Amino acid sequence: MAQKGNLMIYRPDIKVLDATIRDGGLVNNFFFTDDFVKALYQANIKAGVDYMEFGYKASKDLFDEKAYGKWKFCEEEDIRAIVGDNNTDLKISVMADVGRTDYKRDIIDKKDSVIDMIRVATYINTIPAAIDMIEYCHNKGYETCVNIMAVSTADSKDVEQALEMLGKSSVDVIYLVDSYGSLYPEQVRELTETYCAVAEKYGKKVGMHAHNNQQMAFANTVESVAFGASYLDATMMGMGRGAGNCILEGILGFLRNPRYNVVYVLKFIQEYMLPLKEQGLVWGYEIPYLLTGMLNRHPGPAIDKIKMGDKNYVGFYHVLWDREN
Repeated sequence: MAQKGNLMIYRPDIKVLDATIRDGGLVNNFFFTDDFVKALYQANIKAGVDYMEFGYKASKDLFDEKAYGKWKFCEEEDIRAIVGDNNTDLKISVMADVGRTDYKRDIIDKKDSVIDMIRVATYINTIPAAIDMIEYCHNKGYETCVNIMAVSTADSKDVEQALEMLGKSSVDVIYLVDSYGSLYPEQVRELTETYCAVAEKYGKKVGMHAHNNQQMAFANTVESVAFGASYLDATMMGMGRGAGNCILEGILGFLRNPRYNVVYVLKFIQEYMLPLKEQGLVWGYEIPYLLTGMLNRHPGPAIDKIKMGDKNYVGFYHVLWDREN
């Protein structure tokens, strides 16, 4: 599959999704103030961002409400307290994890909700359950996405089979997700071509969600869009679990869409993101994340290492290597 356009071409099919509250919520257990979320909502509208993800639709039977902020659960009234009826061009999304969401109880009819899109997060081995959720949400009237997590650890034949199954479903967008931040641009290119071949066959779109363990999130997102991805996830200052995500300010600056205005993103960063850093919230590139990315490992051990302030990088590398081998 040839490269789609070039760096100077405006592509109207591209949509940018701000995942700051959802992925960034993994940094602070979703304890964002309403003032922060309202300001982010307004900044996204002014910047021309296409979607804003408010958080998860997590089960209150599985997660302690006292341990998390409201955006872990995304109740309808909480979102409406921020957006009202959302009479704007910005669309609202939430994420629902397979096995962690009471979707038949907590996802209401679209006609009664301000939410536009439900994004189903799944691993390869739970694709059938993900499709059940997709069909349920589609029948409720929502746009639907599926995020296939940790694809870097999956067998290529399993990925191809999963894509075929999803292609035959009602899902609108299929996301390539570099959960461990382990992929390089060449690998992203090949995977994007694989995803896009199936997407074009079944009339779907392809999205990209990158993590920054090896400082590749922005480069991998650019590579993916060059070869056909059109839904792009990013966050303010890359805020997200561990090493974080593709930077929203970078991707808006890169794209040649005249509707995007990075100035409003920069203003939000100055007024709201920098204070989060000053308060002690930690995300972004660190050596332990590099090592888990290099070895295609979940970043959990690196997160623990950084919290402990342990700088023994050589020892950590050997521990990871020994576990791998």
